[in-house]
Amino acid sequence: MGDLEDIRGIVLFAIGRTPVTLGGVVAGVLVFTVAVVLARLAGVAIRRLRGRSRHGREALYIVEKLTTYGLTLIGLVAGLSTVGLNLSSLAIFAGAVGVGVGLGLQGIVKEFVSGLVLIFDRVLNVGDYVELEDGKRGLVQEIAPRAVRIRTNDNIDVIVPNSKFIDGPVVNWTLRNRTSRIHIPFSVAYGSDRNRVREVVLEAARSVPFTMPESEDRRSQVWLTGFGDSGLDFELLVWPTLDAVKRPGAMQAAYTWAIAEALERACIEIPFPQMDVRLRSLFGHEGGKAMEALRLNEPEAPTAVEHAVSVNDAAEDLARPLPEPEPDEADPRA
Repeated sequence: MGDLEDIRGIVLFAIGRTPVTLGGVVAGVLVFTVAVVLARLAGVAIRRLRGRSRHGREALYIVEKLTTYGLTLIGLVAGLSTVGLNLSSLAIFAGAVGVGVGLGLQGIVKEFVSGLVLIFDRVLNVGDYVELEDGKRGLVQEIAPRAVRIRTNDNIDVIVPNSKFIDGPVVNWTLRNRTSRIHIPFSVAYGSDRNRVREVVLEAARSVPFTMPESEDRRSQVWLTGFGDSGLDFELLVWPTLDAVKRPGAMQAAYTWAIAEALERACIEIPFPQMDVRLRSLFGHEGGKAMEALRLNEPEAPTAVEHAVSVNDAAEDLARPLPEPEPDEADPRA
């Protein structure tokens, strides 16, 4: 027994005037290990509760992070106290840590602080679908102390440093759990009836199961956006469900497929690249003489055709006033 106490009393080193013994170090490590284990268990329990909860998941995520970080920090302080360090020794230790930060830990501290900002600012939550400046898109799975883990629709995890969400622009497609309007481009051949195209495409969009019911503010529309080299360029504007917004690739493909089938059923031609060739001379003849040589008559001038009054969705959209900015839910003045 005496030998064991002698081993515990072995002085390893001293911080200031405080000796650090082997027994104190072992006890401090045990205290810190217990705190880390408790932090992990508490995090798992809160995470399971958050998974079963339908409301307040963002608040539970903040509680989870505060609990794990708090228990770990308390365990660290308790472990240092168990070692036998006093306040002056802690000040010396803090100074040493400060030197380490100055030498090479700035990046880690920056990412940790950025993670805390993301958690408390609540502009980015677990479950949001985000798009980064470099085009990467995915579902936020975790906001960790160093990085945010997002998962793409191809089931690939992308680790993004927390500071990327603070320093650069990030598109949050599902902030506050709301849908967004998307644009689906398509083209038809010149000479197609624009009104018929609009009716056919709108009917196809409404038949897609994840298209939201229309309202005064959320209506499916078809815009004529330009005159292409081979045909008329249109865009379908539609409001899909929130789940569909989180899968943009499949959503774009589904609407494109529905539009193609609808145009084929309506016998509306989908254009393909083509080129007109003009001959300046033929067998030494030009203009009318070349036409006479081929025995071709001049085409008759086209007659004016009356068209029914069309519906211009883009003009109607511009006529509607812009919505007023919504007050922040966390602002007590709202």
